[in-house]
Amino acid sequence: MRSDEELRRLVSHDPVAVALVMILARRTMRSSRCATLLLFAAVMLLLTSAPSKAQNAVQPMLSLETKIVLGDVKGRIDHMALDPARNRLFVAELENNSLGVVDLNERKVIHRITGLTEPQGVAYEPASDTVYVANGGDGSVRLYRGSDYTETGRIALGDDADNIRIHPGTGQILVGYGAGAIATINPTTRAKIADFRLPAHPESFQLDRKTSQVFVNVPGAKTIVVLDSVSGQRKANWSAKEGGGNFPMALDEEAQHVIVAYRTPPRLAILSTGGEGIASHELCGDADDVFVDPKRARIYVSCGQGFLDIIDARDANRGRLARVPTSPGTRTSYYAASLDRLFLAVRATSAQPAAIWVYRPAP
Repeated sequence: MRSDEELRRLVSHDPVAVALVMILARRTMRSSRCATLLLFAAVMLLLTSAPSKAQNAVQPMLSLETKIVLGDVKGRIDHMALDPARNRLFVAELENNSLGVVDLNERKVIHRITGLTEPQGVAYEPASDTVYVANGGDGSVRLYRGSDYTETGRIALGDDADNIRIHPGTGQILVGYGAGAIATINPTTRAKIADFRLPAHPESFQLDRKTSQVFVNVPGAKTIVVLDSVSGQRKANWSAKEGGGNFPMALDEEAQHVIVAYRTPPRLAILSTGGEGIASHELCGDADDVFVDPKRARIYVSCGQGFLDIIDARDANRGRLARVPTSPGTRTSYYAASLDRLFLAVRATSAQPAAIWVYRPAP
């Protein structure tokens, strides 16, 4: 015969035990009143200890919070940037030759800069309240005042102006362009002051504050180039060992990892800042943006195949944690750690308009 304490533990952890208690009660209790009390206690223990369906449900790692329609925007959409003070998202509408300005509080487009030529990269520099837009069509970098989006300058780089980064130490603007260079722009004089030379056109590149280095994807040369972030001196060349099409890149500054996404074949490589391989994982196809969520130690990758891949950033053995279906042709995204939101640029199709899909990470 079990003790009262043993019965209580059994009932609280195993719903089947409730039925056993009921049978036991009927067979052993002489008093019908006592049997009734025991049955009632067993049922109450089950109800209070068993988790609800809501508790059992697995919370998704990315939940689609809202869709912000961009309006009549056609074709491919490229990169994004954030004005954190005004809570506005800038969207490079490449094939529409425009830059959309989205008010995230009102969840709508409040302005559109037109007359651009294939805008690709965009960055917001808060000290001068300036929006920088790199145009692949004519190779220019155009400057706009953050308060009213009036054009305040234009810098001709020559060809295929692409990704933009702001140096965290100097505040200088770095722009990848041409057949192999990163231009350095002085934000005060608004003029190009230097070129960092590369063996082919640069795609995504990242600046590391801890080591004062720039890590550059150069898919045309099947390499990753490491530069000094101030002088531009080349410090290393890492062979693109995972394959070809190393376009997207992110930097996990806390772990000091360089994260590179490849397209052929689709794989994600995690490297140390010294170039040593740490992990390699299968990936969704046609990746174009990758970001690190430092709060959760996750990597978010957006792919034109129509998926968001979520990958463990620190555990090399776990790999992909989840794959979220999106929309085919949806390649670019932007993770804002300050807002704890992932923004996905979804191009227009016959079934839906162009929009920014806003995802909330969890838990």
